Amino acid sequence: MTTTAVPKKTAAHPPLERSAGAANGYAALLIALALLAFAGWRFASFGPLALGAAQVALIVVGVVLLTGLYIQQPNEARVLMLFGRYVGTDRVSGLRWTIPLFMIKRRLSLRARNLDAPTLKVNDKRGNPVEISAAVVWRVEDTARAVFEVDDYEQYVRIQAEAAIRHLASQFAYDEGEDLDSGETTLRAGADEVMAALIAELQARFLPTGVTVETAMLTHLAYAPEIAQVMLRRQQAEAIISARKKIVHGAVSMVEEALKGLSEREIVVLDDERKAAMVSNLLVVLCSDKDTQPIINAGTLYN
Repeated sequence: MTTTAVPKKTAAHPPLERSAGAANGYAALLIALALLAFAGWRFASFGPLALGAAQVALIVVGVVLLTGLYIQQPNEARVLMLFGRYVGTDRVSGLRWTIPLFMIKRRLSLRARNLDAPTLKVNDKRGNPVEISAAVVWRVEDTARAVFEVDDYEQYVRIQAEAAIRHLASQFAYDEGEDLDSGETTLRAGADEVMAALIAELQARFLPTGVTVETAMLTHLAYAPEIAQVMLRRQQAEAIISARKKIVHGAVSMVEEALKGLSEREIVVLDDERKAAMVSNLLVVLCSDKDTQPIINAGTLYN
């Protein structure tokens, strides 16, 4: 039994764009004006008798040269077609000339464009609803693919950008939680990793249209309104716990240093019960949120 190997589709799309048969328009303009001027001079000099076959041919050639002229701005391209067939793309700016039959063409901007995606409500990796938005800077790299591979490449970019942002949000958690590893990348903390993942996602989606991504970054990131207050209280509680841990750790270190200093300098000798009382009092003073009122012992240490 023989099996037929099925070729795998590659992710890379070879460019379709090629250079068009366009020329410098100034030379064509000078030639056309010269031909028309010569024909006009012959007509003015010899009258209607000068309108022979050669004279008519000069006028026709001059008019044809003029109809093939067009002006192209910097960072602009023209896709030339001949009877529905792609001829090529002209990227040179200035006054240009091409065969008048190629005048069925489409003008495309090669400038960098900014796409401000709308704010989307999606679920992150943990299932929490979040609001997310991004700004994408893109430009047309392959004009032939942009025109012929999709119906409207600008609308395609908008729709695929929203799809990429939705997919990105589902791959990362908004913030670290108890059920996640502390080193895991999150939307809020891992800005560089998230931006790199977003650019890679967009580039893969834009590849068939000949569009390249310059940069992309998140412009809005927040919990959805229905859970925003709950998550805010959770973050405040985590911040309080973290602050308390640091306060307690610092207080324990200070008490340890105090006991060690008293013992090394032999300022006072305390038994275990007095040490415990001293530790308790110092921890209360150091960890309390409010100012403590000292009580002065006027008697002996053991009264």
